[in-house]
Amino acid sequence: MNRTTLSLIAAATALAAVTGFATLKPAGTSGDSVSATAARLPVERTSLLCPQPSASDIADTTYTSFTPVVEGASGSGKAQLQAATEESADGADSSDSSDGKKSGAKPAKPVVQPKEPGKPAAGDTSGADAPALVGLASGKFAPGWTVQETTEVAAGVGRGLLGTNCTAPDTEFWFPGASTAAQRTDYVHLTNPDDAAAVVDIDLYGKDGTLKSTVADGITVQAHASEPILLNTLTGDPQADLTVHVKVRSGRVGAAVQALDAKTGGDWLTSSADPAGSLVMPGIPKDATSVRLVAFAPGDTDADLKVRLASPSGTITLAGNETLHVKAGMTSAVDLGDVTRGEAGSLVLTPTGSSVPVVAALLVVRGKGADQETAFIPATAPVGARATVADNTAKGSTLAVTAPGEGARIKVTASAGSGGGMAVSKTFTIKGGTTQNVEAPVPSGLKGTYALTVEPVSGGPVYASRMLSANQDGVPAFTIQGLPDDRGTVSVPEAEQDLSVLLEQ
Repeated sequence: MNRTTLSLIAAATALAAVTGFATLKPAGTSGDSVSATAARLPVERTSLLCPQPSASDIADTTYTSFTPVVEGASGSGKAQLQAATEESADGADSSDSSDGKKSGAKPAKPVVQPKEPGKPAAGDTSGADAPALVGLASGKFAPGWTVQETTEVAAGVGRGLLGTNCTAPDTEFWFPGASTAAQRTDYVHLTNPDDAAAVVDIDLYGKDGTLKSTVADGITVQAHASEPILLNTLTGDPQADLTVHVKVRSGRVGAAVQALDAKTGGDWLTSSADPAGSLVMPGIPKDATSVRLVAFAPGDTDADLKVRLASPSGTITLAGNETLHVKAGMTSAVDLGDVTRGEAGSLVLTPTGSSVPVVAALLVVRGKGADQETAFIPATAPVGARATVADNTAKGSTLAVTAPGEGARIKVTASAGSGGGMAVSKTFTIKGGTTQNVEAPVPSGLKGTYALTVEPVSGGPVYASRMLSANQDGVPAFTIQGLPDDRGTVSVPEAEQDLSVLLEQ
């Protein structure tokens, strides 16, 4: 084996371990053969972006950071969250505004400073001046790093509980479920973590197709900056149901939609899972009073979908809403009412014939009359190897898990508390075609908040979400976060298999 080949193998392995999403596949081999010979290694560096939490002066926001303990992870490293307008990692200043002044002030210290994997770390902020945050974790803090942003707003437009998992930067996002209706105030928050400006296009699709806009293309997001874009400034055509497509021409961004309703509160709408023929939206609250399904087919072909509910007793077809026809390039929506009827549930979309990729999300309402609150459940990816959600409380958290096909066995681990307590794990069996609100474990001697980690043990794929709830003067405030795979490890082919490919090229 010559030195050049060794260097190339080492470089490829390092790339995969650092990025956390690169999977190297030798030319001329199938995905199955690579999986059989590839090793799973912990990622060594990852980044997360948290949107500006609120424009309300009475908003209180908590950030909770957590990294699971991962076998084989580095023994050193660090993680922190800081304002997007801070200096970059190499010491370069953040971008200046048009008047020559800094676009944001440098805070005295990071918002959250994690101390060790396996134990959550929390920090908080308040008011309308709280900035978007850029997070970077390396070494032992990187594999499976999760940050939850939770905001309480006591009154005003969008009052209630707003929550989101901070997300990794990317180049494309789909948001079915946005709106420019009169009672809604929706913003797309774009955050750029890098040292160069990003250029972003925003496409809007209503019930009749593309909405024309002269200001949605070529939006510049400066380096280390965040831009909230008010959707109704991009189009003069109000739409009750809207699909937002964020495309990055150059660079990368984090993107999320903050949807605020004048009557029913508000929450964060995170990106739907990638377009696919079958989708799962897990964890509809059992006391939901209204559920609205919004779907969009990005391609040139109409989609016909079976609409089913995975309940605790099995999968059922919804009377009167057995199927949904989604015209290509047009946003479709249907009211499902109180579809769960007092039981846990997840919505499952599958093709009636040929598979056509779609994106989808649910708008969920709890409460009645003036005491209503809103949250969203976008289609989510399966748990995969492991998924984690932070900022849980002993009485205010509900974990929903669904196995839409084959049954599965899962392990749920409650971490130590942010202020003290011992981690504990339990296993659960989820029957095929059902959704269960599992009685997730609570750390013994809990102080503060804790993280929940879900790991499949056997069986088919599972999907999960977590609901945080609180009573705000009679309003059933809540927010729901999906639990997709945390991408804590990456597949790295064995050197022997790569060697022949590298020698041939």
